Amino acid sequence: MPDFFVDPNIAKAKTLNADFYTSPTVFEQCREKIFALSWQFIGNADLVKENGEVYPFTLLENYLDEPLLLTKDKSGEIHLLSNVCTHRGNLVADKPCKLNNLRCRYHGRMFGLDGKFVSMPEFKEVENFPTKDDNLPGLEVFKWSKWLFTSVENKYPKELFFRDMMERVSWMPLDDFKFEPGLSRVFNVKANWALYCENYLEGFHIPFVHAGLNAVIDFGEYATELFFPYSSLQLGLAKNVADCFDLPSSSPDHGKNVAAYYFWVFPNMMFNFYPWGLSVNVVEPVSISECRVKFFSYVWDESKLDKGAGAGLDKVEQEDEEIVENVQLGVRSRFYKHGRYSVTREQGTHHFHRILAEFMNK
Repeated sequence: MPDFFVDPNIAKAKTLNADFYTSPTVFEQCREKIFALSWQFIGNADLVKENGEVYPFTLLENYLDEPLLLTKDKSGEIHLLSNVCTHRGNLVADKPCKLNNLRCRYHGRMFGLDGKFVSMPEFKEVENFPTKDDNLPGLEVFKWSKWLFTSVENKYPKELFFRDMMERVSWMPLDDFKFEPGLSRVFNVKANWALYCENYLEGFHIPFVHAGLNAVIDFGEYATELFFPYSSLQLGLAKNVADCFDLPSSSPDHGKNVAAYYFWVFPNMMFNFYPWGLSVNVVEPVSISECRVKFFSYVWDESKLDKGAGAGLDKVEQEDEEIVENVQLGVRSRFYKHGRYSVTREQGTHHFHRILAEFMNK
């Protein structure tokens, strides 16, 4: 596997080697070196709204492809469990439902909603049974307001990824944000997942690619803040005061005409806060040259929909897709190996590449 290096001095640095976007070996290595170690978005807590509800799902389908089960027990506690029976590997639950216990349909092994083994028919003669290995393995669930996250390997504290974003928007009434399925989307993009992320991480392209967004964003005041180690913020200021947040004095941005907060959390999550609410974007790898981007929309103030930087998001997405799909074609060229960074405009992409190199070289 190539040894990736990105100089910490952005003025001297070259971008990641093109092999990162074109090598099948690198794509496979990313699964365990990046995605299994990092935190991933599950959804909101309403997936198991009532006690006794269970919600089976696959984490990063066709990549991590891990069958998991979200449950809410009788006491109201949320659990995240492996959805694989510890007897012979059958899936324990295959659809959302409400249960008192989990029972495998293959041979009847039963578990509590907390994953603990309860019973198993025809196992009286088995020695040293049951043990803790007969429980369904549990994963840590991190809950921020109504949003749930997990990490398969759980090697890194969640604070390293989410702390700065949580502090910056702590004044927002996040519990009032309502999920709006009608505004949510899934986009299939013919580009490597990392190309999609690095495009998001710089506003450099806005005047050239997004005419509509450029009309409402003050590009001269567009700013990137790096949060070490694993997140960043792009702060978009409005040209029109009517299209910005009404910031309280407790906000560190009080007095600024903030049109949008564009938070990124390594490796593949974007949290775009607008005056109308939040768009959570999750980039899921599909193949070396394809990704799936899911938009989850949460509305706070309906009166501000389709205004300012938070308007026309489908059009902005189409413009981004066209660009990154062309880049995917370009990086395959035998004549392209590296690029360079704009010191003033591409700090976010440089930061991303530095983290990718860190994880891949471990």
